[in-house]
Amino acid sequence: MNKPDFDTFVSQSIAEPSDITPDKDLWPGIERAIDGEVTNVTNALFWPKVTGIAACFMAGLVAWQVVVKQPHHNTMASMSHFFEQQKHVLLVKYDTQPAIVNDWQVQLQELESAEQAVKLALKNDPENAALLKMLAQVYQQQLDLINKVHEPRWQQI
Repeated sequence: MNKPDFDTFVSQSIAEPSDITPDKDLWPGIERAIDGEVTNVTNALFWPKVTGIAACFMAGLVAWQVVVKQPHHNTMASMSHFFEQQKHVLLVKYDTQPAIVNDWQVQLQELESAEQAVKLALKNDPENAALLKMLAQVYQQQLDLINKVHEPRWQQI
């Protein structure tokens, strides 16, 4: 279409009356809007927001209960349980093998008394990360002692 044809088309379209009817009957809605009737749109938008806020609040409370309120002595107890199992497995494994050193059980008892001292300190301050790390090191020293005493040097690389 060039410019004169377009101008002609527009002027013809404006000059010819056309009646376009909507697909739906919109007049009842228009009349209610003109009359000032307020529909319950605010309630339709209000309750989903309140429900969402309540759900987020409950999820936050559950997360806080699980993370913050969880007793920290469980960390110490689970660590102690794990290392006691490891120690028991090693002692059963090396039960039939003779130890290289005869006084290794005295050293093990000293490490166990150090373990008890660290546990006592953790009862007073269960959130102390340095004490938890120290306890893990004492446990690791116990396991290393048991391994080194029962494995001959010629088996080590």
